[in-house]
Amino acid sequence: MEKTLVLIKPDGVQRKLIGEIISFYERKNLNIIALKMLTATKDIAENHYEEHKGRNYFDELITFITSSRLCAMVIEGNDAVTMVRKINGDKDPFKVDLGSIRGKFGGDKTQNLVHASDSVENAKREITIWFPELTE
Repeated sequence: MEKTLVLIKPDGVQRKLIGEIISFYERKNLNIIALKMLTATKDIAENHYEEHKGRNYFDELITFITSSRLCAMVIEGNDAVTMVRKINGDKDPFKVDLGSIRGKFGGDKTQNLVHASDSVENAKREITIWFPELTE
């Protein structure tokens, strides 16, 4: 069983889409094994997005993800990383599958409702950042 990190970003929380978003994952038989609401600190956000440091959009990412509460989850299941990314949909509103979370509710490349780890390795790193209590 693979684990992945999912963040329902501040725009998803503000739009009251938490339940609808979670239902997308549950309908695909994925298990939510940890969940919490928090406002990300600048340190957590910078650690999470460290691979984007130095890029022209880095500050915008940090400002947005720390702007208000978000919902962080660890999701587990067969091929969870790939499945969750497919469920989330493409970040580009012009390329997104209309049946995905971003296809149904999104419309912006930055304020795009959800984040999901892009690999098993990054999932482990990101879960450690957001859920240090789960690290072995």
